[in-house]
Amino acid sequence: MTPFEIIMSDNNDDPEGDTSVVTKTKSKTKRPPLYKVLLLNDDYTPMEFVVLVLERFFGLNHAQSVEIMLTVHKKGLAVVGVFAFEIAETKVAQVMDFARRNQHPLQCTMEKE
Repeated sequence: MTPFEIIMSDNNDDPEGDTSVVTKTKSKTKRPPLYKVLLLNDDYTPMEFVVLVLERFFGLNHAQSVEIMLTVHKKGLAVVGVFAFEIAETKVAQVMDFARRNQHPLQCTMEKE
């Protein structure tokens, strides 16, 4: 589908029966950019705590959480979700706050996809 819609109309006032063309621009809404939320590995945060964070703040089941936690542990970081800016920002803040309140140095960041 093109961004222009062509409307054909007969001009009844014209004796020769000319047809005029009217163009109407349709605006397309642009999708907002998405942001990846990443967990970073450290040598102090217990693996069980990372699993708890993934289940609690990202709605993952236990098996998914363990798999992502192991990826973070082995590779140094892992993407835990992709969200609109405000949601990603909120999740990062929630994870960081929860980690600090539990005295863990877990780092959570976000970057544009």
